Amino acid sequence: MISDARGGTRGEREGRKRLLADRAYDAKSLRDELALRRIKAVIPPNPTRKHPHRYDKAAYKGRNVIERMFCRLKDFRRVATRYDKRADTFLSAVMLAAALTWWT
Repeated sequence: MISDARGGTRGEREGRKRLLADRAYDAKSLRDELALRRIKAVIPPNPTRKHPHRYDKAAYKGRNVIERMFCRLKDFRRVATRYDKRADTFLSAVMLAAALTWWT
């Protein structure tokens, strides 16, 4: 999801939910479960499908931003190996790493 100047994400304000996933998650069972929960699947079709389905290519490009963010957070050893046992301590380490990443 892309944040905008009004705060929050556009999808949250409009009540839309989407799952951005790789081709490996292109399964009918997953798509059916997401449809029951009113979540739009943004998953490119597997090349071996006989009847490929359509997906939002512009939204799928936003998946790259999320993957890069996780990659940069994993540059911090404490976050990548999860040294902290408590969730609140781990969250503070993730927030500190995110702040340092944003600052540099």
